[in-house]
Amino acid sequence: MADPKGFLKYTREVGPYRGVEERKRDWQEVHLHLSSDKLKEQASRCMDCGIPFCHNGCPLGNIIPDWNDLVYRGKWKDALARLHATNNFPEFTGRLCPAPCETACVLGINQPAVAIKEIEQNIIDHAFENGWVVAERPIDKSGRSVAVVGSGPAGLAAAQQLNRVGHQVTVFERDDRIGGLLRYGIPDFKMEKWVLDRRLEQMSEEGVVFKPNVNVGVDISAEELRAEFDAVILTGGSTIPRDLPVPGRELSGVYFAMDYLTQQNRLNAGDELEEARINAKGKRVVILGGGDTGADCLGTVHRQKALEVAQVELMPKPPGERDDTMPWPEWPFILRTSSAHEEGGNREWSVRTVSLQGTNGVVTSLNAERVELSEAGPDGRRAFVPVPGSEFTIECDMVLLAMGFVHPQRKGLLDGLGVNIDGRGNVMADKNYMTNVPGVFAAGDMRRGQSLIVWAISEGREAARGVDKYLTGESLLPLTGAKMEYVAV
Repeated sequence: MADPKGFLKYTREVGPYRGVEERKRDWQEVHLHLSSDKLKEQASRCMDCGIPFCHNGCPLGNIIPDWNDLVYRGKWKDALARLHATNNFPEFTGRLCPAPCETACVLGINQPAVAIKEIEQNIIDHAFENGWVVAERPIDKSGRSVAVVGSGPAGLAAAQQLNRVGHQVTVFERDDRIGGLLRYGIPDFKMEKWVLDRRLEQMSEEGVVFKPNVNVGVDISAEELRAEFDAVILTGGSTIPRDLPVPGRELSGVYFAMDYLTQQNRLNAGDELEEARINAKGKRVVILGGGDTGADCLGTVHRQKALEVAQVELMPKPPGERDDTMPWPEWPFILRTSSAHEEGGNREWSVRTVSLQGTNGVVTSLNAERVELSEAGPDGRRAFVPVPGSEFTIECDMVLLAMGFVHPQRKGLLDGLGVNIDGRGNVMADKNYMTNVPGVFAAGDMRRGQSLIVWAISEGREAARGVDKYLTGESLLPLTGAKMEYVAV
């Protein structure tokens, strides 16, 4: 282990955010790195536990104690190798993952957890700065071809894994640029797009072919796709947003969060908009949804100089720390404050939207009521019950719907392929990630439903292993932490 007494000497510390007033004036990343000395101190807090629960907390099974020790010893290249052994894109997860590894950290039982995510991001950024991340071209070609439909983290992970074992991989994306939600769903203040572009450049040098502006199922039929490629991986994500079925939903000024975020990212990229600008400047904004997408909208609203903003959540306010219902090392549903929340705005909990009202077809107010959870019924479910006399109104000029996604788009490719759909509307696949259609695989949010970026990468890696086994009869691609159970079967 790095330092047997490190966790006794130092407390948890992570890189600071840039000042609120400074960062609200631009779209650059808000997070700053720790100094090398501070990072070494943080790495020394890792106890190299006999049973490293952080491995289990991470869907990728990242070898966290190893690279903590290597950072402490200044062996950055070795730390990079350990990091890349399980994670294709640590520069993405280091910025965007909520770090379930940290909530499973043994030190977190009675102290603040090791700053795993901070160390991870520093390793990969240090590696890129020093030119250590280079193209890894396959030595031999298999002669087999694979189509990856969707260029988010699941699709990119699958593509890189399959390319490196010699298959010819083509990634299709219906948007004009590669990256999926990494490109158009994540605000630049969380991850600037040059971070994505430098990894795509590496993958292109390795031999992965990218084809943006191709809507598979429309521009290319399902039959044509299967005829051209030996295998297909569906990684199109869960793209149908949850709507708000209340009176007044049709009013102008009510937008889905992803339409709003995508538009701003396009503007940041220098694009000219074909549609009307969605701009919060000088407006009173309500964001419905208290999750990460809602927080992304919140930070964007601040930068557009909204007059005021409220983020409204149906669920009750979470506790500030673990309670008996969320024992270590399980993921705790506690109150989390992002950089966007620090920048301003009100947060409302246990609120249900009843209706929207407007003037001349434009939204002017949101009518709501307080709710509380009922006792569990015979099926174990609890319902939201209105609190009598709790009705209230929020004056607003814009409403953003950030209430999550329900399932992938079926019309077009999925219907054309004839893949089976589960009860939640997602694509069904077996333990090798193959659907009911031979040679067609599914991974990421399209298979498991809306989830974390670290799960998307894990699923992409696992699907790649399934494809490789299907094409060659066996696979030397590694199992991820999410599938280590199969080793013992």
